[in-house]
Amino acid sequence: QVQLVESGGGLVQAGGSLRLSCAASGRTIDTYAMGWFRQAPGKEREFVSTISWSGGAKYYADSVKGRFTISRDNAKNTVYLQMNSLKPEDTAVYYCAIGRGIWGTTESEEYDYWGQGTQVTVSS
Repeated sequence: QVQLVESGGGLVQAGGSLRLSCAASGRTIDTYAMGWFRQAPGKEREFVSTISWSGGAKYYADSVKGRFTISRDNAKNTVYLQMNSLKPEDTAVYYCAIGRGIWGTTESEEYDYWGQGTQVTVSS
């Protein structure tokens, strides 16, 4: 079965940085877009970032643009999210997901496989 395992979350002070990793197994991801989403308590899951199959196209939510960077290493079957200048409003469970094709979208309904999430907590 396809599995995605996120890691790298934790507690960080506002202004700090974290690097999230998402390791895939059961499927090579080099022909699929990958995405990062997040969900805060009591809130709907929201789009964070997506990256095309080869990494040539990236897109970010306005709320994280300029602070977060998505990347991928297809040889390692892994996608990353570098998060800098973290704010308390970034606090959420972060999920990675495999898209349905080579181009990413902002809609969670268009991603087929999801990790279990990693908690990111940013203190003020």
